[in-house]
Amino acid sequence: MNKIVSLTLAALLANGTAHAQAPAPYHFSPVNQYDISLTAAYWNPIISYVSEKSGVPMVLKIGRTSADTTAYVLAREVEFVFTNHLFSPEREKLGWKVIGRRQTPPVHGDIVVLDSSPIRKIEELQNMEVAFPGPEALVGYKFTYAHLLSKGVQPKVVFGGNQNGAMGQLVAGKVQAVGGNSQLIEGYAAREKQKFRVLWRSEPLYDLALMVSGKVPEQHVKAVSAAFFGMHKDPRGKAILQQASERVGLRGDAWFIPSDGSEYSAYRRFYQTAPASLH
Repeated sequence: MNKIVSLTLAALLANGTAHAQAPAPYHFSPVNQYDISLTAAYWNPIISYVSEKSGVPMVLKIGRTSADTTAYVLAREVEFVFTNHLFSPEREKLGWKVIGRRQTPPVHGDIVVLDSSPIRKIEELQNMEVAFPGPEALVGYKFTYAHLLSKGVQPKVVFGGNQNGAMGQLVAGKVQAVGGNSQLIEGYAAREKQKFRVLWRSEPLYDLALMVSGKVPEQHVKAVSAAFFGMHKDPRGKAILQQASERVGLRGDAWFIPSDGSEYSAYRRFYQTAPASLH
């Protein structure tokens, strides 16, 4: 049974007598970029603030791994997501709409080894154990693994469940390299005081997208969007963002801004040449 982290937000409980009449909350599923506890520690205060500010109740719903969480999304069990798993041609037919993104420096797909590793080029990874976050990780797995295959390198693939899990296997000596998201690798290195060396880096890519299901009424989409995008302009909201960002190693100005989805053309281009097994 997949473990689900679900938080009923304080906004729903502000009036105890009204709680029974409160509308069913929307589910918000961000990709598991970290382990469950760290993912929840980042998102819970943000979603609590957005729910309270917008008047639209939301709860966090994440699975044990990023693949589990995406399975909820594909099963239409959630209404709001923070992901880059929905840009393949088939999944774009599902009708999810980009409404925003997190403002961060560009991310990259990285293939890294320990700084002390004797490995100097990706060709040396042939038949070696290489860990990736999970089969749904677009930047961390699909971009990096596709590059290895394009160079004729076939590693032994190991999935860590999330980026932290993959990095932990590298540090423990269970794998020889990791494919991952540069933002998450750098955050892990800072938190765990580890040094890694990059063997290959992809083109720059935008951070994950805030997306909404087509079944959410427009007035709710507008209210939730306004709460996300105005968060850094409100002293309390800005403080929540900064504290949440510090927990995961993001910069303090990693707030949310509007997007029409055009920034994600590189993700869409990937699927034009990617092996069918990575779609």
